[in-house]
Amino acid sequence: MTSTNSPATPSAASSTAIPSVTPERLAQLRQATERFPTDPLGFFSLGRALLESNEHHDAIGNLQRALALDSKLSKAYVLLARSQLAMGRSEEATKSLTDGLLVAHQRGDLMVKNEIIDQLKLLGAPVPDFEVPRENQDIGEGQVLDKRTGKVGSKLKKPPFRNAMGQVIFDNISAESWKEWVAMGTKVINELRLPLHDPKAQKVYDDHMVDFLNIKDLL
Repeated sequence: MTSTNSPATPSAASSTAIPSVTPERLAQLRQATERFPTDPLGFFSLGRALLESNEHHDAIGNLQRALALDSKLSKAYVLLARSQLAMGRSEEATKSLTDGLLVAHQRGDLMVKNEIIDQLKLLGAPVPDFEVPRENQDIGEGQVLDKRTGKVGSKLKKPPFRNAMGQVIFDNISAESWKEWVAMGTKVINELRLPLHDPKAQKVYDDHMVDFLNIKDLL
């Protein structure tokens, strides 16, 4: 597939951001969750879009649904906490971040893990005593520091696409994470029944891929 364009860290200030999601896009995401009510990434994408539109009450519901379907979506905990903070629900946000920290630690999602630790500290909340990963990791020939996991992994042999998106993935995503996405991407296509020739379906696929690989801020 081809390309498209991680939300900022959770903070009450994020609620003042200018909405960047069109009503048409929201309607499309809602339809996808209605059509495929067991797809956690569908609810994740809708929840993120609602957060970006400052519709925090609905964002919370959809992100909680995504986590009920797949509790390993570590980034969903971050977004959930952002909406909870925007609604003044700091205790709930602290719990969401604490739960997400454990998930991120267990999955090796170090970028998300460090983001959650920073937010818990800003909230004055206790941070569980996990082993702190090395900040400086040796990157050898044929390796890359994976943006998704924060770990050094094998470099892809070539960009997966002949465009800017492909280059971003080549420069920042390991072959191991890419292999995981290929499996997940096949699931997305099959479950959502995406017609690959349709630009709207392409956009849905790309959004799922960007979320999975944690590269939105690089696009």
